Amino acid sequence: MIDSRELGMTLSAIQSRATSPNRKDFQPMPHFSSDGVEIAYLDEGNGDPILLIHGFASSAQVNWVDTGWVRDLVRAGRRVIAIDNRGHGHSEKLHDPSRYGGPVMAEDARRLLDHLSIERADAMGYSMGARITAFLALAHPGRVRSAIFAGLGGNMVRPMAGTGPIAAALEAPSIDDVSNATARTFRAFAEQTKSDLKALAACIRSSRDPLTPEALGTLTCPVLVAVGSDDVIGGKAEALAKLIPGAAAFVIEGRDHMKAVGDRSYKDAVIAFLARRP
Repeated sequence: MIDSRELGMTLSAIQSRATSPNRKDFQPMPHFSSDGVEIAYLDEGNGDPILLIHGFASSAQVNWVDTGWVRDLVRAGRRVIAIDNRGHGHSEKLHDPSRYGGPVMAEDARRLLDHLSIERADAMGYSMGARITAFLALAHPGRVRSAIFAGLGGNMVRPMAGTGPIAAALEAPSIDDVSNATARTFRAFAEQTKSDLKALAACIRSSRDPLTPEALGTLTCPVLVAVGSDDVIGGKAEALAKLIPGAAAFVIEGRDHMKAVGDRSYKDAVIAFLARRP
């Protein structure tokens, strides 16, 4: 789903937020069955619904609650639904790579909307979540009122690099068997957070369905692309926005892939975008 450099950046972001003094204690999450797979989610607030989709190895709690997104969107008058992607957070852990991939995970998001009887929602994804959001908008255009692609710009259409060393580290009998420094750090953190190592490895090894410029050019909903000015992982916001008719680009100044997630200017830009979209 993402390349090895992005995995390292995602890891640093999660470690930073996991130790933040502003982190809230975990609240129990409801679940539903997505074609037989148990998916956890949050549902808070009232108003127009927005669906939030987190990045690889993260969760609704880490990506959206700990960073203040859920709080701020609820205060802005939105109903906030945040999904734990399969293999992540409190959702079911699957060990077969064929059970993952962007289109498959997009269907989990669509079924969550069905489960909550939400006909149409705004959708925002970060990093891997942005890819899932794109697949959702392409497969079910009538369900996505607007799309926000965050933490992923022009590299959304770039062929995915291999993630073999990380997957191998997750599958190794012991962390002592891992020599690659980045892979070893990731394995250590996954153990620290009690993640399901086989599920994360399966997600990494899943088929990497392409998103082409031609496909993205067919999107008709309002789109905002938000990426940090220093994000070498996601690529330029403007590069992706120019592929999508009418899309707007927002550059999160002075932020890289790791630090952009909870940025105040990013939040303000999203809330303003939601207020003005049809």
